[in-house]
This record gives sequence, C-alpha cells and structure tokens, in this order.
Amino acid sequence: MPDNIFRIMDALDAFDEGIYIVNDDYSVEYMNKFMRDLFGDGVGKKCHKVIKNSDQPCEWCEYDEILKKSEPRSYEVYIPRLEKTFMVTDLPVLNRDGSKSKLSIYKDLSHRIAQEARLKSSEENYKRLFTHAGCGVFTSSKRGRFLDVNPALLKIMGYEDKEAFLSLDLAKDVYLDPKDRQTYMTTIESQGQVVDYEVKWKRKDGQEVDILLTSNVRYGPDGEILGYEGIVVDQTQRKVSENRIREAYDFLDKIISCSPNAIMALDMRGVVKLWNDRAAEAFGYAAEQVVDRMTIGQIYSEEVSREVMKMMRSDGFGGKGKLNSYPLTIKKNDEDVIEGNLSASIAYDEQGNELASVAILVDLKERLNMERQLGEARQHLLQSEKLAAMGRLTSQIAHELNNPLFGIMNTLELMKTEISPQNKRRKLLDMSLSETVRLADMLKKMLSFSKPDQEKKVALDINMVLDELLMLYEKQFRENSIKLRTSLAEDPGLIMGSKDQLRQVFINLFSNAMDAMPNGGKLLIRTEVQGSKLHIEVADDGVGIKEAHKEKIFDSFFTTKTESVKGVGLGLSVCYGFIKEHDGDIRVDSVDGQGASFKIDLPLIQDS
Repeated sequence: MPDNIFRIMDALDAFDEGIYIVNDDYSVEYMNKFMRDLFGDGVGKKCHKVIKNSDQPCEWCEYDEILKKSEPRSYEVYIPRLEKTFMVTDLPVLNRDGSKSKLSIYKDLSHRIAQEARLKSSEENYKRLFTHAGCGVFTSSKRGRFLDVNPALLKIMGYEDKEAFLSLDLAKDVYLDPKDRQTYMTTIESQGQVVDYEVKWKRKDGQEVDILLTSNVRYGPDGEILGYEGIVVDQTQRKVSENRIREAYDFLDKIISCSPNAIMALDMRGVVKLWNDRAAEAFGYAAEQVVDRMTIGQIYSEEVSREVMKMMRSDGFGGKGKLNSYPLTIKKNDEDVIEGNLSASIAYDEQGNELASVAILVDLKERLNMERQLGEARQHLLQSEKLAAMGRLTSQIAHELNNPLFGIMNTLELMKTEISPQNKRRKLLDMSLSETVRLADMLKKMLSFSKPDQEKKVALDINMVLDELLMLYEKQFRENSIKLRTSLAEDPGLIMGSKDQLRQVFINLFSNAMDAMPNGGKLLIRTEVQGSKLHIEVADDGVGIKEAHKEKIFDSFFTTKTESVKGVGLGLSVCYGFIKEHDGDIRVDSVDGQGASFKIDLPLIQDS
C-alpha cells in the first residue's frame, strides 16, 4: 500500500468524528480510530451488526439511494446501546475498479444536545422562579419606570393590573419620599449593587411599606447604565414583629428591674450576666460593677456557689436543674448581714446542654426577725400558761384547804373556852390556834397570787389581730404544706378585749392545727357577724379529736400528744379561761380522722 495511503489513514484516525466505509453487501471495509473506540473493530463485519448489533440493516440506512443519486445525505441518529446521538453524513465513494462504496461520518451531538437541554431547562427554571418567587423581582430603567415585575411584587404593592404598575413613575408613585429614589440611584451606581438596602415605598392604597432591596446595575454593550434589576422583600411584618419583640423585651426588663426580689442570671462559669436593681440593693454591688466583671462566687462564696450548682444538678431539690429553696446567710460588702431564701434553675438548649442559670433571692431578714419575736412571744405565753395553771392549781388547793382549816380553827376556839388560862393545855391550844391562823394567812396570800389584776381591755378589730398573726405564720404554714383559706367579714365591728390574751388564744389554735396536720392539709379561718356577737372559726382537716377526748380538751394538764414534749396540756384550758374572761364562748366540733373546728363567740360593742 502506497505511503500516501498510510498518511491519509493516519490523518483520518486523528479526526474527532467517526468514519467508516461499507461496500455493497454492507460489509465494513474501513473504520478510523474514533469509530473503533465507539463500536469496536468491525472491519469485515456487517455494518448493522457493528452499529446496532442486529442481523437486519438499520432502518435509517438508504445505501442504494445514496449510490444512485451520488449525493451526500445528513440525518440525526440515536444509538441506544451507546446512549448517544450522532449527526450522520453518508456520501458515495468511487473505487478504482469502478465499484462504489458508502462512506459514513458520525459526529457526536450528545454534548451539544445536553447543553441545549440544560439551557432550555435553565430558561424555564428562570421563568418559573421569576413567576413564582415569594419575593418581588423587577427590572427597571434608569429613567424611573419598571420594565418587568413578577406577580409577587404586584401583590406586595397592592396592584392587579401589571400594565398599570409598569406605567408608574418610581420616584413619584412608588417611593414614599421621592428623594429616596435619587439616593438609591447614586448609591447603586457608585457601588454597582446594593444589598439589604432599606427604603420605604407606598402601596396602591397609600399604605407605607418597609422594603429591603438587593439589586445591581444593568449595563449596555458599551458600558452605559441601562437600568437596575433585583429583588424586593416586604419587611413590614418583620418590623412589626421586631417592635413587638422590643416592647416585650422592654416590658420584661421593667418587670425584672422592678422585682421586689433579687434576680440574677449567670453563664455556666458563674459570670454574672443579669443583675437587677434589687440585687444591687441587697448585695451592695451596682450592675456595672458586677455584669461581665464578677462571678457569683466572688459575691458570696465559691463554696456556696458549688453547693448550689451541685444541688441543682441533682433530682432531690425540686427536680433536675431546679433548686426550690436554699437558706442563704451572707455578709454584704458593708458587713451588713443578708438573710434570705435562694431558688435557682438551669436553662438548657434543645440538645440538653447547660446554657445558663438564673437565681432569685428573697430577702427574709425582716420576716425572720418577726418570727424570732414571735418565738420569744410564744415562749413568754407558754410561761404565762404555766403560771396561770399554777395559779389555778394553787387556787384549787387553797380553796380545798380553807374549809377544813376553818373547821380546825373553830374547834380550837371552842376547846379554849373549856380550859382555864392557867392550864398548861391552854397554852398548847393557843400555840395550835396561832399556827392555824398563820396557815390561813398563807393560803390567803396564795389565793391573792392566783388571781392577779386582770389586763385592761380595749376596743379591738379581731380581723387586724388575725392578719398580724397570719403574716407571722405564713412561712410556717408553707413549710408544713398547709394551704390557708381565709374568709373574714368586711366589717366585723369591735369587741372589748385584751389583745395579748386573744393573740395567745389564736396562737394555741394555730399550733394545734399544725400538729394535727403533720403531712400538710387545709386550714380555714373565718369571721362572721351573727347578731350581737362576732363568730370566729378555726378549722383544719387533720387527725381530728376522739369522741372520748372532746369533753376533756379544755381541762388543765390534759393532752393527747405522745411525741417529745410540745406542751404541758395547758393551752386549751388557758384559751377557755381567756374566752370566758371576755364573756365569750368556745366549743369544738370534730370527727376522729376528719379534722376539727374550734368556734368562738365574742360579744360586740353595741352602739349607744
């Protein structure tokens, strides 16, 4: 084979198109490298076997027609087994012996077709995006007219007629302030674009709209500015939400600032992040001294801080992440003592990680002082009960001894008349009579001691007496899980009474009620005007009083308490005595296991 033939074949192998030659019986005479890479070496095989792996000629093949007309023919063919589309060009070739063959050129169109498909899809996607985008999309001219807008922008601006909207003058009809249009143009042309540019537009109905613009300049072929294009976001609702959030934040900030209790928020390192006015007052540190500058451990102590955090992370003090109550006594920076109750909790994120902690300190110094005073008063009243009981016992003993003692004195006087003064026995009688008189004097003094002068009575509002005591007992009721319900008459009138004695009566009744409800319960305190009397009721739902004990509970030294000594059985007897001294009455209604109700009636001061 001549060298020039080889050079031609080498040149054909370098083509990026498939070339092959087929003779009149469809046998392949030649395939270049590109064709062999696509279909494999098919020289000597039937062309339809090589191209389609079929025993029948290809349906698009027009071998005879091409040779007869001696004209090239081009057409597109999709080869399924290669998943490729080709532009096929067939043309006749005259051989040296005068016979003809068909030369076919296969140009791969797959890449171009894919690009066209992508371009078409991209254009369709753009049209869909432009039409269905939730935010407004526009193109506008430099002269101040919209060239095109999507439905979302029409909706934002309150228009239905697109043509009417496109005819608007932007500066006059769209911008709330026409000067803002010029400012926008100056800004975007100097920077080439604007991002999140805030401006106010006006709807068709004149309503103000807060707009967020992100747009860029559109340039012509020679770099001249043709107009602008971009997106429009209606942020009116966001502005409203921001204002609401701001108002809510300001409201919450005021609540925290005005709280009567100290409120503190800390990060998980203990650094103070929030410090309200009451905290500054309680601890003696201003917020600017503390926030982001001090840890809570520096304010009271690291030991207490660790202990509180340990308790919050356990389940035994109100649930994990919570501390319901922690008594706290610390010294302020001015050496004054803080006595309070600390409650705290941990804030978690959605994954359960600790974010921060918040604590509230209730200053109990004044209340604790009052409770201490109440304790001292109760001790004083207990001592008074004992003295009163001793007085009554002494009175009973003296009364019982007086009768036989006077009998003895009378007998001795009679015996003296029967014995002469010179008789030695008369002297013994005088001595006995003298000692008996001395004993009678002692009993008289004991009776005087057992009946001291009664306390002066004044006009009293019983509701005020109860209110003062309930304020003192509030914490004890809460700590003992006792729910208090009061029903006090709006105008109970006045009674003549001793405030101290009546306080002692109610203190005894409250203490007995707490003892009767060791696991908590309900306590009712009620006052009611009934004719000329004031009716007072103290009722609990505790263990109640056994039927056999009802008639004895007002007796001295009677008690049903079997625990460590809580009293000496004098409380109710003293209450009974005090109420009787006020010309009143006290009684009890109770069913064993269903609580007890003490009812007191006191005379009201009548208007003259």
